[in-house]
Amino acid sequence: AFRLLRIFKLTRYSKALQLLLAVFKEERKSLTAAFSILFVVLILASCGIYLLENSIQPKKFGTIPDAMWWAMATLTTVGYGDVTPVTVGGKLFGGLITIVSMGMVALPAGILASGFIDQMERRRQRFKIMLEQVLHDGHIDEREEQLLELLRHKLGIDVEEAELLIALAKKNVHKDIRFCP
Repeated sequence: AFRLLRIFKLTRYSKALQLLLAVFKEERKSLTAAFSILFVVLILASCGIYLLENSIQPKKFGTIPDAMWWAMATLTTVGYGDVTPVTVGGKLFGGLITIVSMGMVALPAGILASGFIDQMERRRQRFKIMLEQVLHDGHIDEREEQLLELLRHKLGIDVEEAELLIALAKKNVHKDIRFCP
C-alpha cells in the first residue's frame, strides 16, 4: 500500500497534477464543508429510510448502519438496486433523496471547477504581470524571452496561450506608445 503512494511523486513532472493538487489544497475547506454536509445527509437519509422501511423489510433495513448502504448508493447516484424501498413513504423518501443527491454530487464538482478556473486565471495574471515588466521598453530581447519561457513552463501555460498573451500585450504596448502625447 505504501508503494502505491509513490505515484504522488509524479506530480513533480506533471503540471496538470500540480494544478490539481493546488486546487485541492486551495479548496480543502470548501470540499470539507461539502463532504460534511454529504455525511449529515447520509445519516439523515439512513435514519429516514430505516424508520419508513424497517418494519416491512427487517433484513434489508434492520439497523441504521444497514440502511446506510442504501443511502450511500442513492446519494452517490449509483443506485445498485439490490436494496430498494417498497412502501409508498419509502419510495417517496427515496425519490426525494435521489433529487437531493444530484445536488450533492454537483457541489464538489462545482467547487473543483471554480477552483481550476481561479487557479488558471491567477497563473495567467502572473504571466501578464511579467509580460508588462518585460515590455516596459516596447520589445522583448532574448534574455527576456527565455525568462518568459521559464515562467510559462513553471505556470503550466501552453505555448499557444502564451503566444496569444504576448501578442495581445505587444498590441497594447504599441497602442499605448502611439497615443502617448
